[in-house]
Amino acid sequence: MKLMEVMIYLISLLAVLAFGILGTYVLGQHGGFNVRITGWVDAAYFTVVTISTLGYGDIYPVSTTAKIFVMVLIIVGLGVFFSAIVAIAGEFMNERIETLTGRMSTFEKRSLNKHVILIGSGTTNLFLAERMFEKNERFIVITNDPGNAEHMKKLGYRAYIADSTSDSDLREFEPGKAKAIVIDLKDSSRTIYALLVAKELAAHAKIVVVAPTKAAEHHLRNIAAGKAMIVNPADIAAGTISDSIFK
Repeated sequence: MKLMEVMIYLISLLAVLAFGILGTYVLGQHGGFNVRITGWVDAAYFTVVTISTLGYGDIYPVSTTAKIFVMVLIIVGLGVFFSAIVAIAGEFMNERIETLTGRMSTFEKRSLNKHVILIGSGTTNLFLAERMFEKNERFIVITNDPGNAEHMKKLGYRAYIADSTSDSDLREFEPGKAKAIVIDLKDSSRTIYALLVAKELAAHAKIVVVAPTKAAEHHLRNIAAGKAMIVNPADIAAGTISDSIFK
């Protein structure tokens, strides 16, 4: 639920309460109820009891004007009150369910823009997540392993459970608005499928793919066709070590 929607509901509730309290106080001063209402606390008490439908019966309208006022208060008050409660509670439960299932809430989805999507929980992505978290960068981690997702959430990362090779799953994370996508999956075939999906959905994002093997690196470069950076950390590390040894 957007903040503006919440504010509208809260303002509506306050407006109904103000209407009820003021009306009760004014009418209570002129004999509209069975007892004379001389304080704002009594007016507020009657308004809340009426809207909540508790109806203790200690204060009730006796004049025609007061009866009409109470009927309007009940109709309008109940409508606004229950609409707000259902909407806010429904959104809370929706977000709670999405959190428990590892899915992204509607509110979180709306906030995604210029973010980095880390697909997979390979070593490279784990290091990237650690660095970006320290620098307070906007990023999310997508994994199909609930255990990995739970572990990363405990570290403070925004981690979600999804199939990175699924077009519909990846769409949930707004790849079209992402600044960059880094694919780091241990399985070569899943890495290839994830790259194909990312290329289709994130035309403007920088895509970096971590090749799990030398053979996969060759295939990934052909598939990327210059639209993604392919890196092989093991090969880079081996080259660096080799240069250091034989320099």
